[in-house]
Amino acid sequence: MLDPEKKEELIKKYKIHETDTGSPEVQIALLSEEIKELLEHLKKHPKDLHSKRGLLKMVSKRKALLNYLKQKDEKRYKAIIKKVGLKK
Repeated sequence: MLDPEKKEELIKKYKIHETDTGSPEVQIALLSEEIKELLEHLKKHPKDLHSKRGLLKMVSKRKALLNYLKQKDEKRYKAIIKKVGLKK
């Protein structure tokens, strides 16, 4: 789980306009950071199946957001892939 300071920092970095908190770019960035943290947790605790299920749900949600963004605006899609550091 992200702490509020880190979450606010990510929102400031990826927002499109001043009051943006829920655009696909922001959601993808937040999910990517949570996925990274959860992967570190699962390296230490490989038998934590509940967290593994949560990880799979987050990855699926991020994939759906990426697909949505790719359909709507491919330029924004490519920009967020590059910014977040995902492989596509």
